[in-house]
Amino acid sequence: MLRKWMLATLGALLLVAVALGVNTAMKASRQVTVTALAPLPVDEAGAVARLQQAVRIRTLSDMLDPEANAAEFLKFHRHLEAGFPLVHRHLKRETINDYTLLYRWEGQDATAKPILLMAHMDVVPVDARTASAWEQPGFSGALSGGYVWGRGVWDNKSNLMSQFEAIEMLIRSGFRPKQTIYLLLGADEEVNGVRGAGGAAKLFRQQGTRFEFVLDEGLVITQGIVPGISAPVGLIGIAQKGYMTADLSVRFAKGGHSSMPPRESVIGVLAEGLARIERQPFKPALTGVPAEMFERLAPEMTFPNRLFMSNLWLFGPLVLNKLAQSDATRAQLHTTTALTIFQGGIKENVIPAEAHAKANFRILPGQTSDSVIEATRAKLADTRIEVRKPDTVFEPSRISSSQAHGYQLIERTVREVFPGTVVSPGLFTARADAGYFDALADNVYLFSPVRVGPADTARFHGINERISVTNYIEMVRFFHQLIRNAAQ
Repeated sequence: MLRKWMLATLGALLLVAVALGVNTAMKASRQVTVTALAPLPVDEAGAVARLQQAVRIRTLSDMLDPEANAAEFLKFHRHLEAGFPLVHRHLKRETINDYTLLYRWEGQDATAKPILLMAHMDVVPVDARTASAWEQPGFSGALSGGYVWGRGVWDNKSNLMSQFEAIEMLIRSGFRPKQTIYLLLGADEEVNGVRGAGGAAKLFRQQGTRFEFVLDEGLVITQGIVPGISAPVGLIGIAQKGYMTADLSVRFAKGGHSSMPPRESVIGVLAEGLARIERQPFKPALTGVPAEMFERLAPEMTFPNRLFMSNLWLFGPLVLNKLAQSDATRAQLHTTTALTIFQGGIKENVIPAEAHAKANFRILPGQTSDSVIEATRAKLADTRIEVRKPDTVFEPSRISSSQAHGYQLIERTVREVFPGTVVSPGLFTARADAGYFDALADNVYLFSPVRVGPADTARFHGINERISVTNYIEMVRFFHQLIRNAAQ
């Protein structure tokens, strides 16, 4: 009897092993085959100098005062005019809400849907407390060690300037696009883009304009970050998370003197509630866009990663547990909760009557702001803690197609300009201005042709933001080829 049981068990294990092997072998690479392009000649010295000057202009946006740093934005406008005379001679330009710029490059086919390329000129500040930690001053635009340094050089002036460099070159060569191409340069993306991209979206709605696709900043070309793949990985965002910051508060009838403290305080009640939220994060799941991403990447992985990713029907829980151990990959799998502000009390010997906290949620596609608020109240399990949904909420985007023409254009261009790069759809866990165009385009994509390694992730909005000269010239070549490919 025992022998029969052991034979049956071995037979079952053999069948599973065969199924795993066959399933892994059947998942062939889905990378598009292209011929790598010969590097396009670019005026490197001139392009780099123009990027350096762009970084030196302190285009800092302000949430409360749209007129803050107005002179710097106007200076940036003049810099574009001086640096790209052909663009300003051949494209129609208009200003939206004073500082955002919209360019229209008329296409030859009036029946073809236009495309929209987006970037933003505004940047976040350099924290004065960390200024001394920068290898080069934060707004120097310094050229050192093969890199251009400074705030905004990655986010997002390299995208913006490389688009203009590419179009200036195309016009000089006599090229005309097939479909009309719009360029939108936001002035307030870092403060939610309400006046810039929001104003432009309102204008396009009034005009009845609909785009074949929109391309905005987003995911990047990673190197040494995706486990099991040594090649560069270009991730094209096909969706972005929603954004909401809720206010959590506790109010008692009165405060008092610290010499006679009550059994419970507003600070204690709220702190306990916040701790419960952190202990009960939204459940991660390997579905939707992340599942599509790993399905596309699995055939490119080395063993054993390829085996695991090709057989999620068996190894799904194991893979999910592994991915959830990293902050970066876990954010792809669920709605995240970040406790960002806690306020309570006015003096060391006064017991406060109220306390407040802010919780920032990045909402996974498939959920809504209402469902997140409801779940948060349930986790708090204390009716004394009020949860207020903010007036401004950005719901998750819809999921764009990775089979559509626009995605295929971007994918092909990445493979041509960055030879050997593995390309896959992905989820953008931050938020870009492209969210305003969800209802105005067939598809919206989020991708920046920026190379990023493990040591670079902290530079985003952080210390020592920089981009290599080599990569910046690749960015010019990328947008040049993307526009040419769109015309074909």
